[in-house]
Amino acid sequence: MNLRLVAASLFVLALPACASAQTPDLAAIARTSGTPDIPGLKMVWLAPWGDLAKSHPWRNIIVHQTEGPAGSARGGAQAQSKNPTRRGVMVWVETDGTVYWAVGEHLVPTHGDGANRNDNKYIDNGPTYRQVVGNNSVGVEFAGNYPDVTRGPTDAQIAAWKILAKVLRARYGIPLDRVYAHNWIDYKDARYCEGCELAKMAREWGE
Repeated sequence: MNLRLVAASLFVLALPACASAQTPDLAAIARTSGTPDIPGLKMVWLAPWGDLAKSHPWRNIIVHQTEGPAGSARGGAQAQSKNPTRRGVMVWVETDGTVYWAVGEHLVPTHGDGANRNDNKYIDNGPTYRQVVGNNSVGVEFAGNYPDVTRGPTDAQIAAWKILAKVLRARYGIPLDRVYAHNWIDYKDARYCEGCELAKMAREWGE
């Protein structure tokens, strides 16, 4: 038997195990406090994570899109940080994929319109009508669909969202079927479906 071939085969078989051992455990990172480095995300911490046991009991995620130009997520997040309960969200995502964590997770920004959609146009609104609201939902705002509101998210935003969605779900124990587009639960701008592409992606990506 060729000992070199055997050694090479064993090396190849060992590669997946080594790679797996080096893969960052997002679930473990998501349960920490402070301002952790999250692999794959450029995170700007305007408000650090606190003691998870003392955070607000978040049950859902609502995906928003703002008609601001590129660069507006930074400004929106900074304004939100100074006035946490103003109309806005806890997490903002810039067109270049930078994520801004703007508000302490024990505070509740004002977002959503009371889950007033009940026409079942996009999803079954039975479980959402008047139930998926700002008070129980983490809001994530994606900037950049200006001046064309039908413009989709950038590749960088999609890449960031793929990681961010998992982190949010892991931190707050939110199941896949509780990730919602704003347009799924509220009557919004008829020109486009706000947040729909991103919410659909999150559900399709799965665990």
